[in-house]
Amino acid sequence: MASELGNSRKAWSVLIVSTLAFTVCFMVWMMFGVIGIPIKKMLNLNATEFGLLAATPVLTGSLIRVPLGIWTDRYGGRIVMAILMAITVPAIWLMSYATAYWHFLVIGLFVGLAGGSFSVGTPYVARWFPKNRQGMAMGVYGAGNSGAAVNKFVAPVLLVAFGWAMVPQVYAVIMLAALVLFWLFSYSDPSHLVPSHVKFSDQLKALKDPKVLKYCQYYSIVFGGYVALSLWMVQYYVGEFGLDIRVAALLAACFSLPGGVLRAFGGILSDKYGAHSVTWWVMWVSWVCLFLLSYPQTDFTILTVNGPATFHIGLNVYTFTALMFILGIAWAFGKASVFKYISDDYGANIGAISGIVGLAGGLGGFVLPIIFGGLMDLTGIRSSAFMFMYGIVWVSLIWMYWTEVRRTEVMGKNASGAQA
Repeated sequence: MASELGNSRKAWSVLIVSTLAFTVCFMVWMMFGVIGIPIKKMLNLNATEFGLLAATPVLTGSLIRVPLGIWTDRYGGRIVMAILMAITVPAIWLMSYATAYWHFLVIGLFVGLAGGSFSVGTPYVARWFPKNRQGMAMGVYGAGNSGAAVNKFVAPVLLVAFGWAMVPQVYAVIMLAALVLFWLFSYSDPSHLVPSHVKFSDQLKALKDPKVLKYCQYYSIVFGGYVALSLWMVQYYVGEFGLDIRVAALLAACFSLPGGVLRAFGGILSDKYGAHSVTWWVMWVSWVCLFLLSYPQTDFTILTVNGPATFHIGLNVYTFTALMFILGIAWAFGKASVFKYISDDYGANIGAISGIVGLAGGLGGFVLPIIFGGLMDLTGIRSSAFMFMYGIVWVSLIWMYWTEVRRTEVMGKNASGAQA
């Protein structure tokens, strides 16, 4: 009994301190979503260049996820997470001394390593809990995505009071403090490591599995889209509605905050109802929200019997924010449900698979802001970003229907929820 209580205490300590560390890492990862706006003005960047600037940290944070997941399986999450956080501290501090566009891009690549913390912490915390609670554990850890919202609360205040260069300096100190806390209150368990005879190539064989590719597609929406819009929304509010950067960041947090915090609740729902049911409804809610968000501000004239009549159609800031809030909730649930798929199907190889799926989601977060900027430069329509996301959700809905829904018995004794 004493041993079980001790393991339970360690499990919750690991979960809490890992979630705190991930929150700080995600806050740093999303830094350009706020400080990128004055940098854009300072360097006179267009929308595509701004998209590349905001997305650069996401690239390295994504590419490093697969090896980090595999190293976590082999060496343990505690040591891998600590080293990763330590490496990012100097790069974050140096960001405040950048003056040229290429400076920001190069340093951003190193700062972006913080984003790889997801594929370290996910298998690390999951293995401290029984299988029927792993969805909850991964959901709580994933709630560290709310670091994107924390960034929108903290960075604008520092930016307005002291200038943008103060933000990376303060973030470097916060990262160092989080590293110390993580090391003091986390633990290692040798039984959680993958046996040494397992080869690197064996762990990557899952790339041939079509289910892994499908989960990558889902995650490129619910996580990649979340990252991309978290980076894009502050400048969207400033440009579309003419808001002050502090107000814009606060409203943008209405998407980022539920999109992070409620991931834990999504994990609980996935444990109870299953990954498929939650993900299916997430995609449909996303489809509806993105359809409405896609409609641009439009004036059109109708010739009536009494002469021309002009009408305006478009979302005001309140309706827009409400739809973004709903979308954030849906994607929070979706991020948890995709990883519930992984824990159900690949329990012995969570690190490698979560790294692969996390890579796909992270690459979505890298590519999408650049696409958003390119579409806006090409069309001049800000809502073209949502039009593009709407099309991607269609792909996932069709894929899910043909591979999962169509194979599910809706009526009869084998239907879900049928009485024996």
